[in-house]
Amino acid sequence: MHIKNQIVLVTGGARGLGLAITHTLINEGARVVVNYLNSHVAAQTLVQQYPEQIFIYQADVTDSAQVKSMFDASFQHFGQHINAVINNALIQFEFNGEARPKVHELHWETMQQQFEGAVKAALNTTQAALEGMKQNQFGRIVNIGTNLVQNPVVPYHDYTTAKAALLAFTRTSAHELGQYGININMLSGGLLQTTDASKSTPNEIFDYIASVTPLRRVVTPEEFASAILMFLSPYSCAVTGQNLIVDGGLVKG
Repeated sequence: MHIKNQIVLVTGGARGLGLAITHTLINEGARVVVNYLNSHVAAQTLVQQYPEQIFIYQADVTDSAQVKSMFDASFQHFGQHINAVINNALIQFEFNGEARPKVHELHWETMQQQFEGAVKAALNTTQAALEGMKQNQFGRIVNIGTNLVQNPVVPYHDYTTAKAALLAFTRTSAHELGQYGININMLSGGLLQTTDASKSTPNEIFDYIASVTPLRRVVTPEEFASAILMFLSPYSCAVTGQNLIVDGGLVKG
């Protein structure tokens, strides 16, 4: 199915990287369900700009009942099931190496918050999407990961461990759901310049990353978002259970 014919859910789609993903999909002609939690004004702006393509819905993606209601509301609005899901929402996190909790300071509640924001949220959206995707024998799910799993140059223990678990869930669910025409992959980035999560990162860190990256620059949210199109396009119909790292070549595999 071509992207212009798809209905795509983007969690956290009204701000930061999610907003870049939303705009990328709009430019491809897709209809986009923009999930948000607190970014109401930004979400309303999207609807005003693209009334035919955008449907907004406020929901906590860690709450399965709210996620199910969002899928039902989207079906009522568009008259079709959601075809693709981008699990992008990030729960209260900033890339600030100085402020990160060290191992001896970690609380399980901090770890659990990131696990719920990454794995539980993806489980909720995947389960909510299954009925429609099975009916259509078509589905695309893209989970947003991080290259810190392969190269934890800054040990963000809670965030990175949760994303590693999400990668495992990506691969196990791809194995089980491929029989229904559902492809599930992960797109992993490095530090992006700039998102809400990276706004507290000092400029010298961005400069250093650029200096050791083969492309000699830091990837932008728009560049990262464009790579999602590969997983949603017909050209990736035989690709599932994969993790594509989009960081300018910094981390290999």
